[in-house]
Amino acid sequence: MLHRGFDTLALSIQANIGPKLFEYLDAQKAIAEEEQREILITYEGLQFLLKPYGGKGYRFLLDGGRDGASWAIKKPNARDKWGIRLSFGSFFLATYGLGAAKAHCDRVLDRLGVRFGSDDVSISRADFCVDVLANGLTLEPDQMVMHSATGRRDHVAQDDIAVHGKSGWVSSVTSGSIANRQVQIYNKRSEVIARSKSHWWDIWNHTLRNGLGNINAPLTLHKGTVPGPLSPDADKAKHNQVWRVEFRAGKDLLKDRWGIRTWEQFFDRYGDLCRSSGELVRYTEPDPNDTNRSRWPNHPLWDVVCAEMNDDLIEMRSGADPNPMKEVHRVEHIASLLKQVTGTCITIAALEGWEHEELPVAFSGFAERMTAAANDNPERSAKQLQDAKDRYVFIRQPDAPPT
Repeated sequence: MLHRGFDTLALSIQANIGPKLFEYLDAQKAIAEEEQREILITYEGLQFLLKPYGGKGYRFLLDGGRDGASWAIKKPNARDKWGIRLSFGSFFLATYGLGAAKAHCDRVLDRLGVRFGSDDVSISRADFCVDVLANGLTLEPDQMVMHSATGRRDHVAQDDIAVHGKSGWVSSVTSGSIANRQVQIYNKRSEVIARSKSHWWDIWNHTLRNGLGNINAPLTLHKGTVPGPLSPDADKAKHNQVWRVEFRAGKDLLKDRWGIRTWEQFFDRYGDLCRSSGELVRYTEPDPNDTNRSRWPNHPLWDVVCAEMNDDLIEMRSGADPNPMKEVHRVEHIASLLKQVTGTCITIAALEGWEHEELPVAFSGFAERMTAAANDNPERSAKQLQDAKDRYVFIRQPDAPPT
């Protein structure tokens, strides 16, 4: 077992922002709309990237970076008291935990001048996941057993020749709908590589070295020699197969079925909700002597996952230091941009008729032309540089704590 914890958390606040903050955001959004780009804003010591558009009834969309939350804020309206929505992503929840998410929410709203009570919180989505190193696992959709009324959606991945060297393998099985109860098993290794989520390698390897931050966590890390370090390298794929089981609870399940809306109700009942999901939907091992699939025993993967949910879920986090992970993200982003720049320069060289052995000379010439362009219009180039610094502010400051 390599990781367990919350992966997504979304909630709404029954409150509206004050006139001072609204006027500030409205003026800044006008600038963002005029320039058609995200702009960096600072309010009471908080930094956000403000998008030039709204959505789904929310006038302002703000991004607090991976160390913060994404915020959606409505124009104040006395007839619509639920004026704020926010969500936390996987990086924040994996590195800081659920308790830090609640503290972050309270701290930011306090600085924004928003006053609300404990009953003015409505949690609308919560995803909990467990990552398991399970080399050799072949996911079989027919082994997913669920209540007859639960829908199931199977995903078959395309060939991943560089990693697996074969075609038609099942990478994911999903049961249920996100509005209610959804359970998914999927190959997390493939998803991490495809979406460049490199921080997961650090989180998993931290667990292999140290166990989890929770003292009760390393209970299922047993049997045989501990592998590692895990790596995205194709030649190590066979020994680095990480599978994720994710339990997703939408608003209908949280509020209507379990009476979960506030933080207090969430802390008190969410663990039971997860355990119920692990009983209503199961991944099993076929019994050749029993045609009744509902009686098939749990697969060992499912037993491990369910065992990991029988603990206090509130303070689960990886324990890994987020700063090195953020630095790796910054370096990888620079490498990606440099690759794009190199490709563009080679294309220009081709259009201008340069030969391969002449590329160093061509690149030097391009650099001189870019320098001249920056010097010819210093105000424009300075603004472009500042805009880029603002856009990547949360990547450029790897040591900055969550705001």
